[in-house]
Amino acid sequence: MWIDTHAHLYLDAFDADREAVINRAREVGVTAIVMPAIDVASIHRALALCDRYPDCYVMAALHPAETRTATEADFAAIVQLCDDPRVVAIGESGLDYYWDRSFMARQQAFLRKHIRLAIEKDLPLILHNRDASEDLVRILREERAASRHPERLRGIFHCFTGPAWVAEAAMELGFLLGIGGIVTFKNSGLADLVRELPLEHLVLETDAPFLAPAPYRGKRNEPAYVRYVGEKVAALKGVTPEVVAQVTSANARRLFRLPEP
Repeated sequence: MWIDTHAHLYLDAFDADREAVINRAREVGVTAIVMPAIDVASIHRALALCDRYPDCYVMAALHPAETRTATEADFAAIVQLCDDPRVVAIGESGLDYYWDRSFMARQQAFLRKHIRLAIEKDLPLILHNRDASEDLVRILREERAASRHPERLRGIFHCFTGPAWVAEAAMELGFLLGIGGIVTFKNSGLADLVRELPLEHLVLETDAPFLAPAPYRGKRNEPAYVRYVGEKVAALKGVTPEVVAQVTSANARRLFRLPEP
């Protein structure tokens, strides 16, 4: 029924009860969980989980925060890991200017590497974006224009929070918008925007263990809570949760090329 397109299940926040977390997700109808990478080690941890849980899938990339110290050998490992059939996307890559702008050029260089890799491997690209929308959209447009296979560029703007022009740019570039727990936060502004966005361009995510939706805000997030995100989107769109689950899950399966449950 539901698909969580972004959950860091390999983090130590889940070490004590990971099996129970996954079982709770299954009990509420979560049929697939896609795990974004932070660094090379996180990909190997995620792959190990895939061996135990066949409804889990993996991304491969270097998080923008990791690019400060990342090496060419790290990226070479990412390239190699993309050939594993359990890897269904390049992610999460992107730009994050919120905490530290001292290595913006390095982040941008690695973003371009990830974009080119996604196009080369014909895999969707999952993008982290914090305080960097102008550069992110500009670089995507530049790389698409320079590519011999621009039609392969696609993916998700993860943890989308606005503004409206970014949604329009993302959709024009062929990207979906990842809607998470922030849509349930009062005064976030995201609810008004989601109300106007086409459901055919949305996917759902938790970003677990971060950004738990109401009524669990401030607590550890987990994939089962994706249904609260879906129910909020349904209320905003004036449709049933079943419709939201059906459309967003179909969007995710098509993007990641996931098998039917």
